[in-house]
Amino acid sequence: MDVYKRLEELEIKLPPLPPLAGIYKPVKQAGNLLYVSGQGSTESGIPKVTGRVGQERTVEEGQYAARLCALNALSNLHQFLGDLNRIKSVVKVLAFVASAEGFHRQPEVANGASQLLLDLFGQERGVGARSAIGTNELPGGITVEAEFIFEI
Repeated sequence: MDVYKRLEELEIKLPPLPPLAGIYKPVKQAGNLLYVSGQGSTESGIPKVTGRVGQERTVEEGQYAARLCALNALSNLHQFLGDLNRIKSVVKVLAFVASAEGFHRQPEVANGASQLLLDLFGQERGVGARSAIGTNELPGGITVEAEFIFEI
């Protein structure tokens, strides 16, 4: 399945690359693995979804925030690889969810990123291991930050 055709079918455009916000590489290759640094719920580096899920944000808004993280990761991968079709599989997604006290539905929020990857790459290639962790604060007040590991 061609990833770019699938993006077109789903009417999804890759966002502009988020600017660097520190001393790190957006993508680091080790062997056949690509480690994607934490991506936020931003557009062009500007926080798009802020606030804690279970307080200022709903689960659905959190899922949208997680989806933005995955889209930012794909933009970085496209820049790094030149061709998203080189991705063999999603290995791992680690989602951090800014959560109100007593909110325990972080895995549902992380589904926003996981669903996008499933829709693009299919069940075999697009679903990997995953962790979803609640936290009290994220950089810039964003709702979700996620990091990814892909196999090429």
